[in-house]
Amino acid sequence: MDVSIVVPLYNERDNLAPLHRELDQVMRKIGGSWEILFVDDGSSDGSLEVLRGIRAADDHVRVLRLARNSGQTAALTCGLHRASGETVVALDGDGENDPADIPRLIEKLGQGFDLVSGWRTGRWQDSRLTRRLPSIAANALISRMTGVTLHDYGCTLKAYRGDLARRLMLYGEMHRFVPAIAAEQGARIGELEVNFRPRRSGASKYGPGRIVRTILDLLTVRFLSGYSTRPIQVFGLIGLLMGTLGATWTAILVFEKVVLGEHLADRPALWLAVLLVVVGVQLVSLGLLGEMLARTYHESQGKPIYVIKEEF
Repeated sequence: MDVSIVVPLYNERDNLAPLHRELDQVMRKIGGSWEILFVDDGSSDGSLEVLRGIRAADDHVRVLRLARNSGQTAALTCGLHRASGETVVALDGDGENDPADIPRLIEKLGQGFDLVSGWRTGRWQDSRLTRRLPSIAANALISRMTGVTLHDYGCTLKAYRGDLARRLMLYGEMHRFVPAIAAEQGARIGELEVNFRPRRSGASKYGPGRIVRTILDLLTVRFLSGYSTRPIQVFGLIGLLMGTLGATWTAILVFEKVVLGEHLADRPALWLAVLLVVVGVQLVSLGLLGEMLARTYHESQGKPIYVIKEEF
């Protein structure tokens, strides 16, 4: 298979037929062999029935139905792992990503990149203060923390080399950090300006709660990319600093008590110094436990984050 198109979706009934028509037109122009994988993440609006009709009329289409709503990360991971193409392109099912950009992404991928990420330059032009500027700030923060500089981490439209797509392991809400996770595996990352279109139908699945999840997953990605195999260097360093500070402070207080004869019973400084020592020991111990868990994690079998209920 030359190209696999992966479309994770949830409750996008009215957007599926138009999107399929556009994808079919684009792929016929590209030529070669291709497949379109629709991954239904437990839709409840009749999307599955639409997909059955599309599959019956087009042999290039495959449908993967997840047993329950597992989230965009799980649906995307399922599609990437089940894709058989030498090149894999992923895009949203809401019609905001333009299939006409796919040939340009594939061409860019052929310039020596392992992953090419879309950059939606026309997004939120009418909401510069409320949405565009916060998005720019968020992408700058993610770029700085992960070390992979991109303008649009949230764009699903990406082209992958097939071997990279099939070995990516994503959890939580980490579909937003695919370039950073891929770069950790030695992938060369590129970026390409792509078109952005307002969704044709339906409502956005994103809400304010995703901000907190994104921040937590960003911290996870940063830790895993830099210290997943050496957690002692994070927790141990903090523990040593706190323990050293607590021990030094305790020694000063003991000197004041023994040599200078000062009373310590009514001074909270003593309790704080002892607390620093105890917390320091706990953090060093946590780092050692983390080392053992890291080895167990890397040597064990990974548990899939999705369950396929039906494939047709």
